[in-house]
Amino acid sequence: VQLQASGGGLVQAGGSLRLSCAASGRTFDTHAMAWFRQAPGKEREFVGAITWRGDDTYYSESVKGRFTISRDNAKNLVSLQMNSLKPEDTAVYYCAAEHEFRKALIDYKYTYWGQGTLVTVSS
Repeated sequence: VQLQASGGGLVQAGGSLRLSCAASGRTFDTHAMAWFRQAPGKEREFVGAITWRGDDTYYSESVKGRFTISRDNAKNLVSLQMNSLKPEDTAVYYCAAEHEFRKALIDYKYTYWGQGTLVTVSS
Protein backbone atom coordinates (compact mmCIF):
# COMPACT_ATOMS: atom_id res chain seq x y z
CA VAL A 1 0.00 0.00 0.00
CA GLN A 2 1.34 3.40 -0.97
CA LEU A 3 -0.01 6.50 0.75
CA GLN A 4 -0.07 10.16 -0.24
CA ALA A 5 -1.21 12.73 2.31
CA SER A 6 -2.35 16.21 1.41
CA GLY A 7 -4.34 19.15 2.68
CA GLY A 8 -2.00 20.68 5.22
CA GLY A 9 -1.55 24.41 5.55
CA LEU A 10 -1.71 27.44 7.78
CA VAL A 11 -4.87 28.10 9.75
CA GLN A 12 -5.82 30.34 12.64
CA ALA A 13 -6.71 28.93 16.03
CA GLY A 14 -10.35 27.92 16.12
CA GLY A 15 -10.37 27.19 12.41
CA SER A 16 -10.77 23.98 10.48
CA LEU A 17 -8.74 21.95 8.04
CA ARG A 18 -9.33 18.71 6.21
CA LEU A 19 -6.51 16.32 5.44
CA SER A 20 -6.75 13.60 2.84
CA CYS A 21 -4.77 10.45 2.27
CA ALA A 22 -4.94 8.70 -1.07
CA ALA A 23 -3.94 5.06 -1.13
CA SER A 24 -2.86 2.91 -4.00
CA GLY A 25 -3.35 -0.83 -4.19
CA ARG A 26 -6.32 -3.12 -4.37
CA THR A 27 -6.11 -4.14 -0.72
CA PHE A 28 -6.97 -0.75 0.77
CA ASP A 29 -10.21 -2.00 2.28
CA THR A 30 -8.38 -4.74 4.22
CA HIS A 31 -6.27 -2.22 6.09
CA ALA A 32 -7.07 -0.10 9.10
CA MET A 33 -6.05 3.50 8.52
CA ALA A 34 -4.67 5.96 11.01
CA TRP A 35 -3.32 9.45 11.40
CA PHE A 36 -0.27 10.29 13.47
CA ARG A 37 1.45 13.60 14.01
CA GLN A 38 4.85 14.83 15.02
CA ALA A 39 5.39 18.29 16.43
CA PRO A 40 8.81 19.96 16.33
CA GLY A 41 11.08 18.46 18.96
CA LYS A 42 8.53 15.86 20.01
CA GLU A 43 7.94 12.20 19.34
CA ARG A 44 5.38 11.05 16.86
CA GLU A 45 1.99 10.49 18.46
CA PHE A 46 -1.18 8.67 17.56
CA VAL A 47 -4.10 10.89 16.52
CA GLY A 48 -6.83 8.50 15.44
CA ALA A 49 -7.68 5.38 13.51
CA ILE A 50 -10.54 3.86 11.54
CA THR A 51 -11.34 0.21 11.00
CA TRP A 52 -11.28 -1.59 7.68
CA ARG A 53 -14.94 -1.03 6.94
CA GLY A 54 -15.10 2.37 8.58
CA ASP A 55 -17.54 1.19 11.23
CA ASP A 56 -15.45 2.18 14.21
CA THR A 57 -13.03 4.96 15.04
CA TYR A 58 -10.50 5.60 17.78
CA TYR A 59 -9.05 8.93 18.88
CA SER A 60 -6.46 10.25 21.24
CA GLU A 61 -7.83 12.23 24.15
CA SER A 62 -6.20 15.39 22.86
CA VAL A 63 -8.30 15.43 19.67
CA LYS A 64 -11.46 13.59 20.70
CA GLY A 65 -14.53 15.66 19.90
CA ARG A 66 -12.61 17.94 17.53
CA PHE A 67 -11.22 15.59 14.88
CA THR A 68 -13.12 13.08 12.77
CA ILE A 69 -11.70 10.30 10.62
CA SER A 70 -13.62 8.90 7.69
CA ARG A 71 -12.85 6.70 4.73
CA ASP A 72 -14.21 5.94 1.29
CA ASN A 73 -13.07 2.48 0.24
CA ALA A 74 -14.48 2.93 -3.25
CA LYS A 75 -12.08 5.84 -3.76
CA ASN A 76 -9.18 4.48 -1.67
CA LEU A 77 -9.36 7.64 0.40
CA VAL A 78 -9.19 8.43 4.11
CA SER A 79 -9.79 11.88 5.55
CA LEU A 80 -9.15 13.71 8.79
CA GLN A 81 -11.50 16.59 9.50
CA MET A 82 -9.95 18.87 12.08
CA ASN A 83 -12.13 21.45 13.80
CA SER A 84 -11.50 23.90 16.63
CA LEU A 85 -7.81 23.77 15.91
CA LYS A 86 -5.35 24.84 18.57
CA PRO A 87 -1.73 26.00 18.28
CA GLU A 88 -0.70 22.75 19.94
CA ASP A 89 -2.12 20.87 16.97
CA THR A 90 0.75 22.23 14.89
CA ALA A 91 2.66 19.24 13.52
CA VAL A 92 3.46 17.18 10.49
CA TYR A 93 0.56 14.79 10.02
CA TYR A 94 1.09 11.32 8.62
CA CYS A 95 -1.38 8.77 7.40
CA ALA A 96 -0.64 5.11 7.92
CA ALA A 97 -2.08 1.73 7.03
CA GLU A 98 -1.95 -1.63 8.76
CA HIS A 99 -3.53 -5.00 7.95
CA GLU A 100 -3.14 -6.81 11.28
CA PHE A 101 -5.86 -6.03 13.81
CA ARG A 102 -3.76 -6.06 16.96
CA LYS A 103 -1.02 -3.94 15.48
CA ALA A 104 -3.49 -1.43 14.08
CA LEU A 105 -6.03 -0.96 16.82
CA ILE A 106 -4.33 -2.13 20.03
CA ASP A 107 -0.62 -1.50 19.61
CA TYR A 108 -0.99 1.36 17.11
CA LYS A 109 1.98 0.06 15.16
CA TYR A 110 1.62 0.63 11.45
CA THR A 111 3.51 -0.81 8.52
CA TYR A 112 2.77 1.60 5.68
CA TRP A 113 3.30 5.34 5.92
CA GLY A 114 2.67 8.40 3.80
CA GLN A 115 5.12 11.26 3.47
CA GLY A 116 3.43 13.71 5.85
CA THR A 117 1.72 17.06 5.45
CA LEU A 118 2.41 20.11 7.60
CA VAL A 119 -0.35 21.74 9.63
CA THR A 120 0.42 25.06 11.27
CA VAL A 121 -2.09 26.64 13.64
CA SER A 122 -1.43 30.28 14.51
CA SER A 123 -2.62 31.84 17.74
